[in-house]
Amino acid sequence: MAKRIRKETILVFSAHSDDFVIGAGGAIASYVQQGKTVRVIVMSYGEMSHPWLKGKVIQKIRSEEAFEAANVIGCKAKFFDLKEGKFEDEFKKKKIEGEILKLIKKEKPIKIFTHSSEDPHPDHRAVNAITQELTEKLNYNPELYIYSVWNPVSFRTKYPSLYIKTPKTFFMKLKALNKFKSQKFQAIYPLMIMIFFRAIKDGFKIRSWFGEHFFRIK
Repeated sequence: MAKRIRKETILVFSAHSDDFVIGAGGAIASYVQQGKTVRVIVMSYGEMSHPWLKGKVIQKIRSEEAFEAANVIGCKAKFFDLKEGKFEDEFKKKKIEGEILKLIKKEKPIKIFTHSSEDPHPDHRAVNAITQELTEKLNYNPELYIYSVWNPVSFRTKYPSLYIKTPKTFFMKLKALNKFKSQKFQAIYPLMIMIFFRAIKDGFKIRSWFGEHFFRIK
């Protein structure tokens, strides 16, 4: 009987429900098309985006949007309930480190993507710190990359670059972003020019119509 070949796994950390699509949606879809498994860990529902709604209501809305977007680009998302602005304290208090480490050890991702420490959003920087702490506790060394959301450029130029061609998946990314109806005015519309700018700029670097750029920090 032939031995089953296990698919390579990619793991993506996302502070809020839409960050993984904004920062790495094209690359995620490209990896899936290559036959890889991509899993996303979303650290917070981000219910503070709609303070006039009950927490459970916006949690349901934002998680359903994320699951629909993940389905468009072919990955699977898992949510944790960290409160915005308190990620590192909540991460320790709710003792979710063990659950995430168990998931990582089970999936053994070859690459892990997380937020840039240069991102102005404090939750994004917190996820960067949490991801680095987690990788220090692994018994193997996956490649660790950072992606940008709110920082228009990155100055981490001492680190090796990873460019992913996304001409076949960029419009899948846009379709996935369109699933975040609740975030159109808070994030999607304000970032759309930057999303196009980055995709064209990064694609130009690698002679492609569109691309996504990451830095390998480990």
